[in-house]
Amino acid sequence: MTSKRFGIISLVMVMMASMITACSGSSGKEPASGDSKEKVTFTYFNATAGRDVNTNETRIGKILEDQTGVNWKLEHLVGDSNTKIGTFIASNDYPDVIVPDGTIDKLLDAGAFIPLNDLIDKYGPNIKRVYGPYYNLMKAEDGNIYFLPFSAVVGNYLSAPNIEQGAFWIQRRVLKEAGYPKIKTLDEYLALIRNYAKKHADEGLTGYLALTTQDRFYALTNAPMHLAGYPNDGGTIIDMKTHQATDYGDKEITKRYLKELNQLNAEGLFDKSSFVDNYDQYLAKLTSGKVLGFFDYRWQAGQALNNLQEASKRSGNDDLEYVGLPVVYDRNIKDQYLDPSSFVNNRGIGITVSAKDPVRIIKFFNNLLTDENQILSNWGIKGETYDVDKKGRFYRTKEQIKKTGEDAFRDSFGFKYFEYSWPRYGNGSSLPDGNSASPGRQPEVARMSYTEGDKKLLKANGVESFSQMFSAPDERPWFPAWSIQVAQGSPAQIFQQKKGDLQRKYFPRLVLSAPAQFDAIWIEYTTEFNKLDVKAFEELITKEVAKKIKTVGKK
Repeated sequence: MTSKRFGIISLVMVMMASMITACSGSSGKEPASGDSKEKVTFTYFNATAGRDVNTNETRIGKILEDQTGVNWKLEHLVGDSNTKIGTFIASNDYPDVIVPDGTIDKLLDAGAFIPLNDLIDKYGPNIKRVYGPYYNLMKAEDGNIYFLPFSAVVGNYLSAPNIEQGAFWIQRRVLKEAGYPKIKTLDEYLALIRNYAKKHADEGLTGYLALTTQDRFYALTNAPMHLAGYPNDGGTIIDMKTHQATDYGDKEITKRYLKELNQLNAEGLFDKSSFVDNYDQYLAKLTSGKVLGFFDYRWQAGQALNNLQEASKRSGNDDLEYVGLPVVYDRNIKDQYLDPSSFVNNRGIGITVSAKDPVRIIKFFNNLLTDENQILSNWGIKGETYDVDKKGRFYRTKEQIKKTGEDAFRDSFGFKYFEYSWPRYGNGSSLPDGNSASPGRQPEVARMSYTEGDKKLLKANGVESFSQMFSAPDERPWFPAWSIQVAQGSPAQIFQQKKGDLQRKYFPRLVLSAPAQFDAIWIEYTTEFNKLDVKAFEELITKEVAKKIKTVGKK
């Protein structure tokens, strides 16, 4: 009897101890079971513009909260990113995670991010699966991994059927009226705009628009690089044979582009307010249907382009939509607008030193990197936002394509918040069954989304998809060079800062001056440019390109 009583008492004590342990574990940094569903909200700051929201207010975010117990309070940038990040650093008080975009070096220098190596080893099998092949490119000099990039390609690389990157865009009505000519050179592109504007002089049209806001000035300065037949290596061109980096800020390719804009301005075809408009004003002008042409990246002008697509579907008239063209300076130049397979290792998401529960956060990241949740965050829910045919191929119906392209739906469903800016399968990734990890690179979705206007335009160019109008990308193991980290305060970084300030000062003058004054202002600009330490920048990029080529070779 005594032994039974002792056994019962012992069992009760063990159960009480287990309950105490479980309770204490759920309130500490690491849940005792490792799988607590206790609800928690973490803070997330993204240094790009967007709508602030709790992710559990979206369909995707609620599903992920049900899986993990984690909700995210998303805050996006208002104002200048350097100022905002500087405020975080000065107070040493950070959100739980930050996506810093171009200010990542400042946070790294400030010690704002915690090392992730041990957390990944203990709690991140999916993170290791996705990012393991890229570890050599992710580690800082001290051997630590401080953030997870967004560009890790999983599976076989799939190229995009539609234009996702840069192009010289032109309104479809301009091409239609000219009989769908095949445009190759800048001269041909501008001639189309000039001819159309002349014929429709009483319609209040803008011939050409440029984006020049402080944090997006590259939309102006990158164009010469593409016109010369180079991909977006970010303010520098890399020789394919020698791998020597050259800053083209004072080179003929830059002068030639600015001189063309200067001439357009003299003819009344360039929007002078390009140099004072903010980003929202820029998008509004594109959406207005009054702009005939512009250069930009699809992801940057996407809101305006998507709005125009929605409007054309409602009206049945796609005249005001844009098509991207692979414009170069001369016919003997091979365009390189399409990105090759790449790994961008200076953008990503990091857990900060202020994070309340790094273990819970890394487990959320790990959970996000299952095939199922990558399908959820990109494709959505089977039967609602995509379907699967008898062969197992993912597709979207016309209705689903229309719905998932609408800004309001993308917001409420959560696509807008989870497609990017999280640990993810990078662009071009494929699933184990061969489907694209994202709808944008699934041929079935591209074909289904094409309108009669799309098909007519494609047929006129003898292609089946818009990317086929562009040359295939050459292999560039270092790509993109803009992902090379340049230390704050280094001669190379100081050069970049001073060059940017100089170009913001002189490029408006060069474009808006009388043509007779252009050459004198160019000489003044290049004289100041050559006082800068461009050699330090070029030597650093050349050195790092060589290092990246070597590292990629053994990844």
